[in-house]
Amino acid sequence: MENSEEHKIVSFKTYLIILVSLICFTLLSVFVTKIDLGNISIIVALSIAAIKSLLVFSVFMHLYYDKKMYSIMVAGVILLMTLVLIITFLDYGF
Repeated sequence: MENSEEHKIVSFKTYLIILVSLICFTLLSVFVTKIDLGNISIIVALSIAAIKSLLVFSVFMHLYYDKKMYSIMVAGVILLMTLVLIITFLDYGF
């Protein structure tokens, strides 16, 4: 039987770039916690975490190279999780 799917081999350089990016974003998130941004600090921290998650999803989970349907499903789950977080923060705020 013939396997019709083509597998993408990710280079070591790509993994190294992602590693350095994740370390930089982690250091940035630690730096942001030292600054008093008020209510915006939660938004900034969650934005940095979202960027880090997108990097991990796209490269380490191979969503960048896989079928687009998988990316759509992951985006739907992330959207649902974001809505739950927004509703939770609105409930906590009021």
